[in-house]
Amino acid sequence: MKKRLTVVLLSVLFALALPFAFAGCKKNDKIIRINEVTHSVFYAPLYLADALGYFEEEGIKIELTNGGGADKTMAAVLANEADIGFCGPEAVIYTYLGGSGDCPKVFGQLTKRDGSFLVGRVKEDNFDWNNLKGKDIIAGRPGGVPMMTFQYVLKQADVTANLVTNIDFNLTTAAFEGGTADYCTMFEPTASEYQKAGKGYIVASVGQKSGEVPYTCFMAKGSYIDKNGDKIEGLLRGITKAIKYLKTTDSATVAKMLTKYFDGTSESSIKTSVESYTAIDAWVDNMAMKESAFSNLQDIIESAGELSKRVEFDKIVTTDTAQKVYDEVYK
Repeated sequence: MKKRLTVVLLSVLFALALPFAFAGCKKNDKIIRINEVTHSVFYAPLYLADALGYFEEEGIKIELTNGGGADKTMAAVLANEADIGFCGPEAVIYTYLGGSGDCPKVFGQLTKRDGSFLVGRVKEDNFDWNNLKGKDIIAGRPGGVPMMTFQYVLKQADVTANLVTNIDFNLTTAAFEGGTADYCTMFEPTASEYQKAGKGYIVASVGQKSGEVPYTCFMAKGSYIDKNGDKIEGLLRGITKAIKYLKTTDSATVAKMLTKYFDGTSESSIKTSVESYTAIDAWVDNMAMKESAFSNLQDIIESAGELSKRVEFDKIVTTDTAQKVYDEVYK
């Protein structure tokens, strides 16, 4: 009788625990770990998709970590510390050329031009790129898209400057504030906050000068994409809807929704940042990367002397899911 009672009790306990066990598994299955190259209003659609509940509608939850550079973001993906990397596609190109097994692929593009702004120590109402001749400039790290895009801009303007290359990506602003260099490139809202504090002046948009290029993209190992097609599609649908919302909503409303993602940053600075990126047409509509844009990126990397050989588009880029989502959202 005791044995039978024990069996019954265990059966009851198992039955009660089972739903919670599956709920736990289901909850874990929803999570997507994304390592972003840096945290910026430049990536507003990613945060808006969460704020607007679009990810929740897709049954997914995003866990964000900050890589502090595309190389570190890619390292996190390769080490399985992140499911998805969000950074410049040059990281995938380098990994592919390095012969990595299960090489990541780009499956969605968010930004279509450089999102950094050039900040100087003095106000320059009539800034000209020739003003940079012979100046010291902090513009990122060697081999990274920010640095290479800036080099491309200088080359197009026929300007020779001294680029400071020995500073960690996350420490560039602090180094500039500490007295290093004459100019520094900064993303928003850092640039606006820096100017608001009277520490420097925004003199130019690098992206406006450089033109369109696939600047920041989502990527994951091929094996992850194959096994998690529903998550990939949900992520892309949520962000595509957020892009559409962003482009049809006033900056003040958008800024209010973004404040919780930028602790310590004023709502007015976030509003200014949104307007700055809107003015330079920073975001794509369709997250499916164009082959022509990929070719432009490789032109920039070649110009910087960082590309050993060019990579075929379909070797490291997949566009089917992003195109499908775009067609659905904009039908």
